[in-house]
Amino acid sequence: MIDSQSVFEFRDQSALERAPRVEQLHELGFTWADLEGEEYWLDAIAVMHSETYKELEAASSKIWDILDKAVRFVHLKHDLYDLIGIPPILWEMIDQCPLPERGLISRYARFDYAVADDGTIKLLELNADTPTGYVEASIATPWICEQAGEGIYSPNIVMKDLLAQAWGEEHPDTAACVSYGSHQEDSGTIEALVRHSGLEIQCVDCLDLSIDNGIVKDGEGRIIKRMFALYPKEWMAIDEGGEALAYAIETGKLEIFNSPHSILLQSKGLMAAVWGMYELGLLFDEEERKAIERYILPTYNKPVFSGNFVSKSVFGREGGSVRIFDEGGSLELQDEDGFDSSVLFPSVYQKRAELAKITTKDGEFHLLTGMFMINGKPCGLLGRAGGLITGNASQFIALGVR
Repeated sequence: MIDSQSVFEFRDQSALERAPRVEQLHELGFTWADLEGEEYWLDAIAVMHSETYKELEAASSKIWDILDKAVRFVHLKHDLYDLIGIPPILWEMIDQCPLPERGLISRYARFDYAVADDGTIKLLELNADTPTGYVEASIATPWICEQAGEGIYSPNIVMKDLLAQAWGEEHPDTAACVSYGSHQEDSGTIEALVRHSGLEIQCVDCLDLSIDNGIVKDGEGRIIKRMFALYPKEWMAIDEGGEALAYAIETGKLEIFNSPHSILLQSKGLMAAVWGMYELGLLFDEEERKAIERYILPTYNKPVFSGNFVSKSVFGREGGSVRIFDEGGSLELQDEDGFDSSVLFPSVYQKRAELAKITTKDGEFHLLTGMFMINGKPCGLLGRAGGLITGNASQFIALGVR
């Protein structure tokens, strides 16, 4: 179905027999197309106009450089750490570890955008620390687009090569997630990352790790020296053993990837800092200011809006902590499924943005557009369809380019 008013074309494929397609995706490594008896994979494609994709790709590169510049400005300034919500227990780790080279503070990240039906692009947030959706983007999306044919192209085909380059530089000996072997999505994600890296890397459960005087070992007593962990760094401020893990990193006994500084990129407070410096005419040149005005939403540490805004924790994930306020400033909707991390971390307040809408056999959905940044390059689209708040209940939909 083509909507002449939208930069997306929705292609419903639900008439195809689902079971054999789910099985083929399972064989490729996407084992949670159906999750707990529910259809997580929406059997359809949202095809983006090529002009919109080119702008999104260019915007991602510009914003990446802007946020990188902001992190280098914030680095070593504890008053700014506090302002953007970095837990004090992590400050020494961030200060002591060498700041990575330009553009590579995080080698594995994902932007989330609101791309409206008219093609307007606005950045909602950046997951620069522990993005999931890699399997959906790098494995499932190219396969689905190829199966569809008809000139639908997936730019995601470069993700595997960029991932191999990134991990070839970092060379982790271990990849970890919580509940490895039982949490289907996180386990499948780190297994795909390891497979695409081409390296010999051991997958382990974060809950099996032990730390003694900065030495980190897995459940079998093997010493870990370089680790990728699908474990949000802000939880080091909350979890038992978090302080010991931070000590292991700041003393150099454990090198972690993404780098400790990715938490500065991860904080939504950094977007508020960028917007504040934009308004004050600080740090950024004219070209950067134009990109900020065009693509970054007004974001503040305080509720300065009279209406039509969103509040969210600086470390909210999967929609958790998101509250949407209407034109009159009244609460319109809040997430009920994800963990509300605003009880632990400060919040930011952001102007609302419009998301494109798609109409399926099950009704109307809002479309969230993700763009992976791997080894400093924009390289992979991730589509999610859901309500006004894209949380755990949202579904994966392949995004292709015409």
